[in-house]
Amino acid sequence: MPYSLRDIRKSYGNLSVLDGFSLDLAEGKVTAVLGPSGCGKTTLLNILAGLVPPDSGELQGLSESRFSYVFQEPRLVPSLTALENVELVLRAVFGSPERRDRALSLLAAVGLSGSAGLRPRQLSGGMRQRVSLARAFAYPADILLLDEPFQSVDLRTRIGLMDAFLDLQTADPRTVVFVTHEVKEALYLGDRVVVLSDKPARILDRKELLLPRNRRRFGSSDLSDVEAAIYRLILG
Repeated sequence: MPYSLRDIRKSYGNLSVLDGFSLDLAEGKVTAVLGPSGCGKTTLLNILAGLVPPDSGELQGLSESRFSYVFQEPRLVPSLTALENVELVLRAVFGSPERRDRALSLLAAVGLSGSAGLRPRQLSGGMRQRVSLARAFAYPADILLLDEPFQSVDLRTRIGLMDAFLDLQTADPRTVVFVTHEVKEALYLGDRVVVLSDKPARILDRKELLLPRNRRRFGSSDLSDVEAAIYRLILG
């Protein structure tokens, strides 16, 4: 099913955030939306999910879609175990045995099979975010929205989290919109990178990334030309 936004406009009072914004999403692929802090990336995700109405414009193919969110903070329920946090989003979808099996399988996929019984306070920040990734993929969503979920951890943990996401995405491809202000994250995760201006956000460029991800790792020189071109766009 094609998903797209057409000529979306959104303002908060006199502040124009999106002004004639159009975007097509590639089904089963990761669209990385790269833009400066405060340019409207989170507003874009909320419009996609139907949480915030646009002032005008058209959303195509989204009204009947199911969404999962991964936020910058894990947003786990403190009183529930890692397993119970993942199961929580499945209560309306699966019965108890299948729900538990699915949750355990996803926790194992993100390397937390031995931590299913721990509560969030017993987990590191990176482990909590792995639980949130497992929870997002556990729910049978059509579209997965990632709102800068790798920002609050150190570089090594961040790369581990991104690799965990890619493993999940390879095993169960979703249509993904990933917003970030980090160029290297966008290049590492995206099948396509959409570069935004400051608000009101407009698209400066779109870049299709055809190199395999093992050639896009941090420190790789294979994408140096693309990376340099994006920095030139951002810096003007």
